[in-house]
Amino acid sequence: MFDGLYFEFPKLLFVIFIFIGCATLCRMRLPSIYFPHAKKFMNGAVSSSKLLFFLKWLGVVMMILALMSPVKDEPYEVEPKNGYEIALILDASESMMEQGYDASNERLNKFDVVKNIVRDFISQRKSDNMGLVVFGAYSFIASPLTYDENILSRIVSQLQIGMAGKFTALYEGLAQGVNLLKSSESKSKVAILLTDGYSTEGIDKVPLEVALEMAKKERVKVYAIGIGMPNAYNKQVLEKIAKETGGEAFGAATANELKAVYAKIDALEASEIKSESFTYLKYYFAYPLFIALLSLMFYVYLRNKRGHA
Repeated sequence: MFDGLYFEFPKLLFVIFIFIGCATLCRMRLPSIYFPHAKKFMNGAVSSSKLLFFLKWLGVVMMILALMSPVKDEPYEVEPKNGYEIALILDASESMMEQGYDASNERLNKFDVVKNIVRDFISQRKSDNMGLVVFGAYSFIASPLTYDENILSRIVSQLQIGMAGKFTALYEGLAQGVNLLKSSESKSKVAILLTDGYSTEGIDKVPLEVALEMAKKERVKVYAIGIGMPNAYNKQVLEKIAKETGGEAFGAATANELKAVYAKIDALEASEIKSESFTYLKYYFAYPLFIALLSLMFYVYLRNKRGHA
């Protein structure tokens, strides 16, 4: 806590010599002047008290330390918030319950693996304004755009399979992601669409072409990710979405491949943010001042308790 502490006015330390000189040369003689016989009643009750002596000089020393103004330089960095606007669009349909996607822990279902990887991705994008869309039989915005990666990560961890229905409204999920970014004036809008299946016919209320037109109108670049075996999801549709929006399509058959996909997207959309460093002065004079006040209060209290003015 006190590493790097220094004093703004170190020369004030010499004030203590004034107190020492005064204590030695300027002893109070009023009691013996007005009360000649008071000396025998005092009989060392105050002057010889080690506790009073300690409290008095502790108060003096602490006041001098407070006057010297102990201070510390506290550096901090400000990261300008001018990164990307990113919509994370996650498939939470019933098919995400499949286990064995992660060879290191085959009991985890695909959705749990996806949540862990997405949270790692979020933690790497501290300068980006990110939001979250979840889709199944319907889609909804789970989190609006936010710079607070901790809150967004917490929301991701609480997502559940089937919370948006058990089917897959893929195009509606994409359209919802575009709507999330619609109000943004950023020039760098990115949507990361993840699914493990095909759009369910009759459930998806938004046609693919409509969702694509929305994305192109809002200049949203879409990175489309299909997880699972290549025949588990509609590879052609994901490639079309990516191609027409200027993004890229990926396939990830395993958890390790999915980690590599998010790492690649992170590199492709790297935010070139220059942080600014500042320092501010943190003052600690309150600590010795508080000790000085306490010690002098006890000093006065004990003197008065012993019957001395």
